[in-house]
Formats: sequence, structure tokens, C-alpha cells
Amino acid sequence: MSVYADLALMDGVIAAGEYSYRGDRYAYKGRLSEEMARMASIMCRATTLSTHMQSDILCTNIDSKDCPFNESHGWIARGPQFSVCVMANVFCFVANQPGVLNRIFTHMRGRLMDVEEMV
Repeated sequence: MSVYADLALMDGVIAAGEYSYRGDRYAYKGRLSEEMARMASIMCRATTLSTHMQSDILCTNIDSKDCPFNESHGWIARGPQFSVCVMANVFCFVANQPGVLNRIFTHMRGRLMDVEEMV
């Protein structure tokens, strides 16, 4: 089973999916319409590219071996009702309930931390 399909079955997950680094494909499971899933994949890809660019900029003046932002592996955005977690090319919409975000992101780190990104 794919990482996003595993995530979609976890308590507190609204929807999960994955997108291609080229931006031409996506897949998802959960409570999103097809159009919302398409927009989510575009937003997650764009934010991931921006996060990598920003970490690269922060590391330009620091020895790359010592830069704490070198090789960023993911990001989280928290809204009033849910949070978006992204690692590698997998996104997950998570309900803002106590303990859920930590459990989900821990699972994502375990499955995706060593995935080499194609950004």
C-alpha cells in the first residue's frame, strides 16, 4: 500500500495524497473533491519548491555541512480547523486535534525521511 493510502486510513486524517515533482500528476484518498485534490497538489508542490529555495538561500552564507536548513525534508502549515503536512511528495490534511499532528508527522518521517526528492 502507498504511503498516502496508509495515511488516509489513520485517525484524524481528512485526506492524503501524492503529487509528481513535474506537477503533471497526482493521486489522493479521503474527503476532498477531485478539484480540491488537484488544487492541493499544486499548492503543496509550489510550497515545497519555495521551501527548498528558501533553505538554499539561508545556507548560502553558512558552511553547507553546518547549515541547519540543508536538505529540508518537509513542512507544515496550520490553519484554524486543519493542518497540511508535506514530506517528499506526499501531502496530508490533518484535523487539529490533540496529538494527531505529532502522530501523523512521526509516521511520515518514518516512511519518507530518506526519500530523495527530485525538486
